[in-house]
Amino acid sequence: MAHFIKTSALALMVTLAGQAYAAQDSDDFVEDASAKGVAEVEAGKLAQEKGSAADVKSFAEMMIKDHTAANAKLKSIADSKKLKVSDNAQLMDKAKSMILELRSAKSFDQAYANNQVKAHEATIKIFEDEAANGKDAELKAFAAETLPKLKDHLAHAQALAKAHGGDAAN
Repeated sequence: MAHFIKTSALALMVTLAGQAYAAQDSDDFVEDASAKGVAEVEAGKLAQEKGSAADVKSFAEMMIKDHTAANAKLKSIADSKKLKVSDNAQLMDKAKSMILELRSAKSFDQAYANNQVKAHEATIKIFEDEAANGKDAELKAFAAETLPKLKDHLAHAQALAKAHGGDAAN
């Protein structure tokens, strides 16, 4: 039970950052994708602060860089269409403090890697759905062009989880 609670705490960032993606509406995609992007950046910052393994810190740096760039591009598209992007900094701070309370430095790397596998699997589904079924051509193109990078992140996260004894390393 304690393991479940601790592992769930890291997933909290992504879960709290956005609601489940249910509709094909552009607003929903933008809000959910941007929330997940913010969560990835915040989780990456936390991993750089709390992680102990060099490969975890390197992966976290890549997450911050890549998701910051994707977030900026999505914000630009959203702004031009007067769509709202998520900016849940306060929520992220709350999630970070909760995670810090529940995680020791020794197990953080494994928990972060597992979280990244699960988070990227969920994000890929959202982007695949938008790329295939989205109604806005520009957002569909953004989703389609972002997918290869997300899939690359997933492969890296799976290798990271495997290297750190994670259970999400399928």
